[in-house]
Amino acid sequence: MAQSVQSVQELIPDSFVPCVAALCSDEAERLTRLNHLSFAELLKPFSRLTSEVHMRDPNNQLHIIKNLKIAVSNIITQPPQPGAIRKLLNDVVSGSQPAEGLVANVITAGDYDLNISATTPWFESYRETFLQSMPASDHEFLNHYLACMLVVSSNEAEPVEQFSKLSQEQHRIQHNNDYSYPKWFIPNTLKYYVLLHDVSVGDEQRAESIYEEMKQKYGTQGCYLLKINSRTSNRASDEQIPDPWSQYLQKNSIQNQESYEDGPCTITSNKNSDSNLLSLDGLDNEKAHPLQLDSSSDPSNSIDGPDHVKSASSLQEAKKANTGIIHGACLTLTDHDRIRQFIQEFTFRGLLPHIEKTIRQLNDQLISRKGLSRSLFSATKKWFSGSKVPEKGISELKNTSGLLYPPEAPELQIRKMADLCFLVQHYDLAYSCYHTAKKDFLNDQAMLYAAGALEMAAVSAFLQPGAPRPYPAHYMDTAIQTYRDICKNMVLAERCVLLSAEILKSQSKYSEAAALLIRLTSEDSDLRSALLLEQAAHCFINMKSPMVRKYAFHMILAGHRFSKAGQKKHALRCYCQAMQVYKGKGWSLAEDHINFTIGRQSYTLRQLDNAVSAFRHILINESKQSAAQQGAFLREYLYVYKNVSQLSPDGLLPQLPLPYINSSATRVFFGHDRRPADGEKQAATHISLDQEYDYESSQQWRDLEEQVVALVNKGVIPSNFHPTQYCLNSYSDNSRFPLAVVEEPITVEMAFRNPLKVPLLLTDLSLLWKFQPKDFSGKDNEEFKELVTSEPEMIGTEVISEFLINSEESKVARLKLFPHHIGELHILGVVYNLGTIQGSTTIDGVGALPGCHTGKHSLSMSVRGRQDLEIQGPRLNNTKEEKTSIKYGPDRRLDPIITEEMPLLEVFFIHFPTGLLCGEIRKAYVEFVNVSKCPLTGLKVVSKRPEFFTFGGNTAVLTPLSPSASENCSAYKTVVTDSTSVCTALTSSASSVDFGIGIGSQPEVIPVPLPDTVLLPGASVQLPMWLRGPDEEGVHEINFLFYYESVKRQPKIRHRILRHTAIICTSRSLNVRATICRSNSLEDEEGRGGNMLVFVDVENINTSEAGVKEFHIVQVSSSSKHWKLQKSVNLSENKDSKLASREKGKFCFKAIRCKEKEVATQSSEKYTFADIIFGNEQIISSASPCADFFYRSLSSELKKPQAQPSVHAEKQSIEDAVRLIQKCSEVDLNIVVLWKAYVVEDSKQLILEGQHHVILRTIGKEAFSYPQKQEPPEMELLKFFRPENTTVSSRPSVEQLSNLIKTSLHYPESFNHPFHQKSLCLVPVTLLLSNCSKANVDVIVDLRHKATSPEALETHGSFTWLGQTQYKLQLKSEEIHTLHLKACFVHTGVYNLGTPRVFAKLSDQVTVFETSQQNSMPALIIINNV
Repeated sequence: MAQSVQSVQELIPDSFVPCVAALCSDEAERLTRLNHLSFAELLKPFSRLTSEVHMRDPNNQLHIIKNLKIAVSNIITQPPQPGAIRKLLNDVVSGSQPAEGLVANVITAGDYDLNISATTPWFESYRETFLQSMPASDHEFLNHYLACMLVVSSNEAEPVEQFSKLSQEQHRIQHNNDYSYPKWFIPNTLKYYVLLHDVSVGDEQRAESIYEEMKQKYGTQGCYLLKINSRTSNRASDEQIPDPWSQYLQKNSIQNQESYEDGPCTITSNKNSDSNLLSLDGLDNEKAHPLQLDSSSDPSNSIDGPDHVKSASSLQEAKKANTGIIHGACLTLTDHDRIRQFIQEFTFRGLLPHIEKTIRQLNDQLISRKGLSRSLFSATKKWFSGSKVPEKGISELKNTSGLLYPPEAPELQIRKMADLCFLVQHYDLAYSCYHTAKKDFLNDQAMLYAAGALEMAAVSAFLQPGAPRPYPAHYMDTAIQTYRDICKNMVLAERCVLLSAEILKSQSKYSEAAALLIRLTSEDSDLRSALLLEQAAHCFINMKSPMVRKYAFHMILAGHRFSKAGQKKHALRCYCQAMQVYKGKGWSLAEDHINFTIGRQSYTLRQLDNAVSAFRHILINESKQSAAQQGAFLREYLYVYKNVSQLSPDGLLPQLPLPYINSSATRVFFGHDRRPADGEKQAATHISLDQEYDYESSQQWRDLEEQVVALVNKGVIPSNFHPTQYCLNSYSDNSRFPLAVVEEPITVEMAFRNPLKVPLLLTDLSLLWKFQPKDFSGKDNEEFKELVTSEPEMIGTEVISEFLINSEESKVARLKLFPHHIGELHILGVVYNLGTIQGSTTIDGVGALPGCHTGKHSLSMSVRGRQDLEIQGPRLNNTKEEKTSIKYGPDRRLDPIITEEMPLLEVFFIHFPTGLLCGEIRKAYVEFVNVSKCPLTGLKVVSKRPEFFTFGGNTAVLTPLSPSASENCSAYKTVVTDSTSVCTALTSSASSVDFGIGIGSQPEVIPVPLPDTVLLPGASVQLPMWLRGPDEEGVHEINFLFYYESVKRQPKIRHRILRHTAIICTSRSLNVRATICRSNSLEDEEGRGGNMLVFVDVENINTSEAGVKEFHIVQVSSSSKHWKLQKSVNLSENKDSKLASREKGKFCFKAIRCKEKEVATQSSEKYTFADIIFGNEQIISSASPCADFFYRSLSSELKKPQAQPSVHAEKQSIEDAVRLIQKCSEVDLNIVVLWKAYVVEDSKQLILEGQHHVILRTIGKEAFSYPQKQEPPEMELLKFFRPENTTVSSRPSVEQLSNLIKTSLHYPESFNHPFHQKSLCLVPVTLLLSNCSKANVDVIVDLRHKATSPEALETHGSFTWLGQTQYKLQLKSEEIHTLHLKACFVHTGVYNLGTPRVFAKLSDQVTVFETSQQNSMPALIIINNV
């Protein structure tokens, strides 16, 4: 139980005090009424004695009584009606609420920190009122009247006569059988005569003389002169007199309110209005209440019937009536002392002597009774008690309260004596008397009497000084059981429980107290059950180890019963106390129930904010309720919310809890929505909210933008450069204020989530913003204005009329703002009406509800509110301070700055393919449109794959105008040729500068050739664009970034960009391999430098699913600064170069050096193009687009990192030598293979064109048109020793050395010799040695080498060189030297003449690089016999 203000040792004596009746004449009552008090009320604050009192017990021992209190009340001749008592108790409880600002106890139990009110004043008030208002009953005498005060005014004509009248009246009430109420303790009641004298108006001498007369007549012990009203009421304002009455009057005790006489409806002495009193005529109406018990059924039982529901109203009225009244206005402090003195005198002189005498008389009877034998006594008992009910069987007795004794029965005399002793705190004697009486009653099976004796015996035993015996709790248990089950008297059972629980609590037996309190909760009284359950809950929390969940559970039960009893405030308080335990511990259904109840109770009490908050909790926690239940919660919430918003219609819009908004997922997009594709026109993909964020791609776009900005700013990225961000999300850098352009929409995408199982319908959904117009041009004199949402001419706001979110669905809404003015915009949140759909729990999709967004949903109820968008920025983690504390940076994505107008570019691609063959060339068109009101300039496009597209060369001559300019609508520039020139090369030249591939330029950034370099507002330009399918097959994402600027420089935005991602799927076409080697033939050499043979293998690796029938190789072109193809040396006469699927073709071409005059212009980056044609039209390879793609492939090849030779600390001359030797084997010839493919598609034949590039760098090394896959290196064993020599000698490779000297043998293919005539055959052979390098070379030719391998001997016979077997020569730069040799054969056969070994070294070097110069192929000779 909660802590009490009083200890139990004070509480029980105060609950059982001697009762004194007061009977006043009308005039005396009038005098007291001047103070707005009845006589009984007048005495109430002074009814406790200020000093100890002494009296003697029957054994003549002195007994001290401390803090004695008496109860004076007007005589009421009707027992209080149960309904009235119920109403009174209800009012007392509802009138006692926890004090405002009361500091609660904080109890820590386990994980719980609970704020719990330490005291429960409402329970104490209830208990006090309950004990005071108990009707007197026949089986006990504790609240029977012991004495009666007869009060007469000194103003009356015949006061003494009035006294005798009142005395007769009292006698009549007590002894006449018409009155069963009130009850009197003993027949001989003490009468005490009080003369009331009004000092302010009365005659004091007369009063004194009347008092003398009274003393003569009634004795000095039996009368008193009480002087009151020392000041007139109109002087009330002069001094402030304390009002000790108000605290008592509020309690509305039944006895102190009314005195009834001669029937139920006559109020004898109450003259003022029933302002704070219960009038009895109201009680008849109460019977009609449906919960009311019929009060005639059992008067002892019906106090505690169902509680009267409308309790608070009567109390409110009483309070209103009371507030303006000053009690005791005519009394001075002296009068207060006089009343105190009067009570003292009455108790000392009148009441206590009377009690003492009565106890002695009863004791004497008791002793005389004890002297009689038991049998005799029982005989007399039977003879005395004639009115007893007949004896019954034990089993029947259990269901009744047993027999009833007549008033003079000897057993009752013991009980009387016990009660008297109890009232004067003589607990030892009281206990022994109760104990004796208990035995007698149990013997007689008088269960009601026995229970009463047991109850008081237990209390007396507890209160005995020095505690000689333990508290007999089993007495109380028996008493409670008897009252409840046998006597069916819940009022008395309740009194037992209240007393016993207090006693157990004082002994810290909280568990037993709680069990006792819970036992008495029942359906017959909600108020009692509620209070007892609440006290039981307090018992659980006050235990040594607090039982927190039990506390909470019983608080909930108490709250429920309070609610049924109409005590809404107490119900709400209980639920709130219990909520502390259930909150945040995962008891979601319990939390929902509590919050729902708190919401309802708060609403009933008009605490609307609390109600809203409680309902909000139900909706925002992840609810596990059923859909129907959630729907009910939501409707209730909306209903309460509506009432709140109606109270303050002009206030701020309230924050709504639903749906959830994931603030960090909010995305902001600046700009217009993308246009859909229109036929062959396809708009640039740019950026849209439909695209998912990808870190890698955003990084790529950033790099592209940095590349073009660096180029525009002369190779340096400006310090204030920030990448353009059109779409802001949680991954973008939102630390700066984003820039938006006036008249371009701002789209905000919000992620809503409906956590409920019922659909939510949001209507009139729009963004909430504030705007501050500013001029950024530097004029600071403009006034500072704050604007809010009501200014559509500044910012236009889009409204979504209906937005449905199905149950447990996540859905995004996109809302637009249209800025019409420059300034600073702040997007604050979203505003909408929240509602739900009438009579539907789930909607599967739009199809399930026809007209889903046409306003046809019947909204059951909706409320207007807002939700703010507050986005937490990223956590800071740079400085030490930031790392050690938790700090977050700003996130400004919702605070854009609106800047002045900027140009806006739209790009459309026409005939843009989605699939290409590798290397296929296709012509498309790009349309550039300026859709703004500003001209744009400086248009550039940047891409990581510049080899994929071209806009053509810089010079108009090189660029074909339109597709119709050539046969077959070719994308190439072509010239028709005659058949004679076939197989020989047609040359032309072009500079790489014409194609934007100058020295040091950035090939990725390509200026778009706009006419006049400016695109005016509203203008559009179409430009051709050639595309070439990438060399690797598969899907390619190719990013284009278009960069443009405004003609007028803007301070905030320097440039704008537009993105486009093209996705091209390439399929396999041709695979081209080429090798180059030196030609051994020496004829028609033009000057020095030699010829080359180029071998080209073309394989059709296309798979048939692309629908390609066959490829035609139409032309092979070369491009180089130093070399050119001269002619085709294909041996086969078949000119048809068709390749069907999986076929391979071989081509061989002769390449020669360009003439010196052609080479002279090398510095101007001129390349010589030579075309060898296999068809009937020449494709001019030095024009667009063939040359564009060639240069682009070249530049991408050049970009690849070249392996740098490692430099060591050796002689520089060795380096130079190596370089010279390497140069001999280098060549820079590039081959372009042009082809056509015949494709059947939809039964139509299409011709596709394309080109492949092979870049030849090294003699004898195979080059490919497609990138080679790197084979992963094989696993090697780990080496655990240190290599001895870590320096790598920079030696040239064998291949490089073999290209230093070119050797060539000239001899007849077959030689006829008559061996029968001459046995030796001599054949002249010429050996040509050609120096390929620019340096002098020493050569050694050694003829002594024999083929020793058995294979060589088998194939070719052995022969001998005649003459000098070793030659030492020096060849000058590019010199050709001839040696005449003789070979000697002895047999016919086939011989390999390629046996001479040639060694070479650079003349100015030591013999480091000697190596054999091997012939590339065997020189076979046939020797015939004739």
